[in-house]
Amino acid sequence: MSLLITIIVLRVTGMSINTMSIGGMAIAIGSLVDDAIVDVDNVFKRLRENRLRPEAERRKVLDVVFDASKEVRMPILNSTFIIVVSFIPIFFLSGIEGRMLIPLGVAFIVSLFASTLVALTLTPVLCSFLLKNTGATKGTSKESPVTRWLKKGYGKALKAALHHRKAVLGVSAAALVGAVVMAFGFGSSFLPPFNEGSFTINVSTLPGVSLEESDAIGRKAEELILSVPEIKTVARKTGRAELDEHALGVNTSEMEAPFEFGGRPKDEIIAELREKLGTLPGVNVEIGQPISHRIDAMLSGTQAAIAVKIFGDDLNTLFNLGNDIKEAVSGIEGLADLNVEQQIERPELAIVPRREMLARYGVTMSEFVEYVEVCLGGRPVSQVYEGGKVFDLTVKAAGDWRDRIETIKDMTVDTPAGKVPLDRIAEIRSTTGPNTINRENAQRKIVVSANITGGDLQGAVDAMQAAIAEKVTLPEGYHIEFGGQFESAQSASRTLSILTVFAVIVIFLLLYNQFRSFKQSAIVLIDLPLALIGGVLMVFFSDRILSIPVIIGFISLFGIATRNGMLLIDRYNDLRHHGLGVADAVMTGSLDRLNPILMTALSSALALIPLALGGELPGNEIQSPMAKVILGGLLSSTLLNAFVIPIVYDIFSEKEEKK
Repeated sequence: MSLLITIIVLRVTGMSINTMSIGGMAIAIGSLVDDAIVDVDNVFKRLRENRLRPEAERRKVLDVVFDASKEVRMPILNSTFIIVVSFIPIFFLSGIEGRMLIPLGVAFIVSLFASTLVALTLTPVLCSFLLKNTGATKGTSKESPVTRWLKKGYGKALKAALHHRKAVLGVSAAALVGAVVMAFGFGSSFLPPFNEGSFTINVSTLPGVSLEESDAIGRKAEELILSVPEIKTVARKTGRAELDEHALGVNTSEMEAPFEFGGRPKDEIIAELREKLGTLPGVNVEIGQPISHRIDAMLSGTQAAIAVKIFGDDLNTLFNLGNDIKEAVSGIEGLADLNVEQQIERPELAIVPRREMLARYGVTMSEFVEYVEVCLGGRPVSQVYEGGKVFDLTVKAAGDWRDRIETIKDMTVDTPAGKVPLDRIAEIRSTTGPNTINRENAQRKIVVSANITGGDLQGAVDAMQAAIAEKVTLPEGYHIEFGGQFESAQSASRTLSILTVFAVIVIFLLLYNQFRSFKQSAIVLIDLPLALIGGVLMVFFSDRILSIPVIIGFISLFGIATRNGMLLIDRYNDLRHHGLGVADAVMTGSLDRLNPILMTALSSALALIPLALGGELPGNEIQSPMAKVILGGLLSSTLLNAFVIPIVYDIFSEKEEKK
C-alpha cells in the first residue's frame, strides 16, 4: 500500500521512476512495515491481556484496539519525523551528487510518510477485524514458543547486564572508540566506482597529426583492446566536429569497449588494458566509463578523476611546469592515466602594424585590420541560392596570393597617398604559437590529469599535494588548483557535516517534544554512536572508503536507529506512570518491547541485504554503500540498545528518585 501510494505521488508530481527512486523505495521497504509492526504488536498484546481478565471486566475488542493504537501513536509519528529529518541533508546537495541522490531521498520520504499514514489509519481498522478471532481473544492466549524462549534468554542477559553496568558500558565505550579510530584510517572518495558494462578509452597524440596517422594509431589501439578476452567489440570515433558539445581534434580517438566478466574482477581487466595500451609510443591514454567520463568532464573539464590546474601567463612555462608535476607525482601509488595536456608549437604568420607608417600614409588601425581580415580570412558579402541550398559569397584574396609569405608582403593597400605594399605598413614574419590556449576565469591554464586505482581519492590528492610542494617550485605569478571529483567531494562533505549538526539538534528537539525531558532525550541519542559502530565495521570489511553515499548512509542511520530507543523509553515511562518501580519498569518494558524491536530490525535487515550484497550490479553502486552502512548500524544499535539504554535509564532514574 505504501509503495503504491509512493508511485502515485511520484507520478502526479511529474517525477520519473528511475534507478535512484526505486533504490529509495528499496531502502525504505524495511522501514515501511516498522510502524505497522509496532502497532499490531501492541494491539495483540493488549487483546491478550484483555482476554486474561475476568469475563465481567473484559472490554470490547474495538475499544482495546483503539486504546492500544493510541498508546503508540505519538512514538510512531515522532520516529517518522526523526527519520525524515535525518534525510533532509540530501536535499541540500548541489551539482552531480544532488541530481543523483535527491530522487532517492524523495522516494524514501514519501514512502515513509505513506507507511505512517497507513499505520495510523488502515492498520488499526484491520486489527479490529482480523485479530478479534485469533489467539489474542480466544483460547489460552499464550505467546509463541519462540517468543517465550527469546524473552527468557533476554531476561537473563538483561539482569546480568544490570548487575554489571560498568562492564557493559565500558565495553560499549571501547567499541565506540575503536570504531572512531578505525574510521580515521579510511580513505575518501566522491562517488563509488560504477559498473557500466563498458569502457570509454581516450587515446590522444600530439596536435597537428594528420587524420591518416591518427586513424592508424586508433586501429592499433583497437587491436590491443580486442586482445583482452573480456572485450569482444570496439567502436571508435577519431576527432569530433567543431559544433559538437565535446569537440575533439583529429589527434584524439574515443573508443567504447563493452565487456563481459569472465571470472576476473574489473580491476584486473583495467590493469591489463593500461599495460597493453601503454606500449603505444607518444600517446596519452585515459580509461574510464561512459557516465563516469561525462561526470569528470562536467566537474573539471577533463575526463579524469583528478585535475591539477596550473595557471599563469606564459604557455611554455605552463607546459614545463606540467611535466615537472607529472614527474613529481609519477611514483605515487594508486595513480593511473597520468597525463599532461597535449601542447605543440605550430607555424603562424605574424602581421604587426607599423604605427608610424600607418600614420604617414593616413591609414587608421580599423582600416588596416579590415584589410588584413578581408584579404586573408575573407568576408561574406552576399548569399547564393543553388539547388535549394544557400551558400555564402565570400570576398578574399586569390589563393596563390595567400599561400606564401612573399606574395602576402607584396599585396597592395589603398591609401590616401596611393597604393603601397603591405610590408611597408606592417611587419610580416613567420613564427610559431600554441595549438590551443585554454582559459578559466580569464587566466591561461594547462591541466595535469590522473585517475586512481585504489578508490582513496583524498589520499591520492594529499600525496600529490605533498609531492608537488616538495619537488616543484612555482615562479611568481603562477599557482595551482586541484579540481575534479576531489573538489566536489570536499564541497559535499562540508555541506553534509554542517547539516548533520542541525539534523541532530532537530532530532533532539523532537525527542524532547516526545518525552519533555532533556535526560531521556539524551538517553535516546545514545543510539547514534551505537549505530556508528556497526556502520564503521561494515565499511571496514568492504572497501574502507568513505564516499558521499556512505556519509549519507550514516546520517540516515541516525534517524532510523532512534526508533528502538524511543519505544523503550516510552514504555518505561508508561509503566512507571502505572505505579511500577524503576527496576521493574526497566525489566518489564524491555521484555514488552523485545518483539517489535526485533521484528522491525529483522524486516529492515531483510530488505537491505539484497541491496548490500548487490554492490557490483549495474545501477546499484550508490544504493549498496548506503544499505551496508544502515544494515551494520541497525545490527549494532539493536544489539547494544537492548542493554545500554536500560542501564543508562536505570542509572538516571535512580539518581532522580534519590533527589
